Amino acid sequence: MNHTTYSLLENYMLTCMGDSAHDKEHIYRVLYTALEIAGTEQDVNYDILIAACLLHDIGRKEQFENPNLCHAIVGADKAYHFLIKHKFDSAFAKQVKHCISTHRYRKTNEPISIEAKILFDADKIDVSGLIGIARSLIYQGIVGTPLYSVLPDGTVSDGEKDTIPSFFHEYHFKLKKIYSNFYTARGRKIAAERQKSAEEFYHRLYKEVNLPYQNGRAELEKIIGRELN
Repeated sequence: MNHTTYSLLENYMLTCMGDSAHDKEHIYRVLYTALEIAGTEQDVNYDILIAACLLHDIGRKEQFENPNLCHAIVGADKAYHFLIKHKFDSAFAKQVKHCISTHRYRKTNEPISIEAKILFDADKIDVSGLIGIARSLIYQGIVGTPLYSVLPDGTVSDGEKDTIPSFFHEYHFKLKKIYSNFYTARGRKIAAERQKSAEEFYHRLYKEVNLPYQNGRAELEKIIGRELN
C-alpha cells in the first residue's frame, strides 16, 4: 500500500467518524495493534488488513442513529461500494468487506481469513483493560446510561444481575468476558496483560460508590427519624 492509497482510505474514514468512543484515535489504535499482531502471523495481506482496519467503524453513525442496524454490516457495505467506486479490484473489496462484517463482538458470522481474525482481535483488545473501561464510560455518558443502579435496600448494585443498563451492568455483561476467544496468540497475550488492571478498577470503583450508601444512608435515617424508601 502506498501513501496515496492510504490517504484515500484514511480521509474517507475521517469523514465517517463521530462519537468520541469510536473516534479516529480508536481506529489508529486498532490499526497499530493489528500490525503488531500481523508480525507474528504468516501470509498476511497487509493491504487488506490496513484497509479493513481504517474502514471497520465507518458504519457507526448509521447504527447510532438507528440502533436496529449493525455497524459492522453497514460499514462493510459502505467500504465495498467505496472501494469499487475508486477502482479497487472486486476480490480485494470483497476481502475487506468480509473483515469488516465479521469484526463485531458476537457468536455468529465469525471471521475466516487471517486478516479478518487479526482485525477482530485488535478491535477486541481496544475494549480490554483501562482503555476499554474509559471508552465504555465515554460512550455511556453520550447515550445517557448511568454509572450504576441502586437496589431496594439502598445499596449499590454490582451490576451482575441487573437488567437495567448501567456501566456496572456493562462490565459484567461484556467487558469482563472479552478475555477469551481470541483468534491469535499475540492478541490473547496483549489482552491478558490488561485484564488485571480492568478488574482492579471495577472493584475499587464499586467500593468507592457503595460505601457512602452503606454508611451515609444509615446516618441520614438516624437524623430524620425514619427509614428511607
